[in-house]
Amino acid sequence: MNTNESPTPAETPVDPLEALRQELEAARTQAADSQEKYLRALAEADNTRRRAEQDLAGAHKYAVERFAGEIVSVRDSLDLAAAVDLAGDNTEGLSRMREGIGLTLKQIDDAFRKFGIIVLDPKGEKFDPARHQAISMVESAEVPAGHVLSVVQKGYQIYDRVLRPAMVVVAKAPAGDAQGSASAAEGRTP
Repeated sequence: MNTNESPTPAETPVDPLEALRQELEAARTQAADSQEKYLRALAEADNTRRRAEQDLAGAHKYAVERFAGEIVSVRDSLDLAAAVDLAGDNTEGLSRMREGIGLTLKQIDDAFRKFGIIVLDPKGEKFDPARHQAISMVESAEVPAGHVLSVVQKGYQIYDRVLRPAMVVVAKAPAGDAQGSASAAEGRTP
């Protein structure tokens, strides 16, 4: 190496204090960028949460909108039936009213079908406490014990969930019937 040569730029001594200042400035810049990105992400998450809450509130509020639209026409039909003149001996009016009520029931059954609502009319079926509510038990020789003898009020279910159980009268074996008494003793009747 020649001693008369000037030092190369790579060999120029760097002031340690200046190097630390540069590192500090770079760290501050990076921290500011990170802080800004964090605040943006936080604001975006808050906006997303707020939009999701609004969407959910709207979904709850208007969940039955399509069903309500179907039921409105049923209401119109009932209004027409109520407007029929039944004064005096008006058999034609009664006949038209019966026909209108039949058509209205068909409309409402169609609307129910569209939305997965099933009518529970369990006459003759085995009593099922998950779908039926027994209001009384009556002795019957015609209907097997533990089966629905009559339906007081139909029930309804939507898909697989019961909206309202059918209110039913359940048959029990006539007094003195050995088979019915054995079933009752085993707890097979409701």
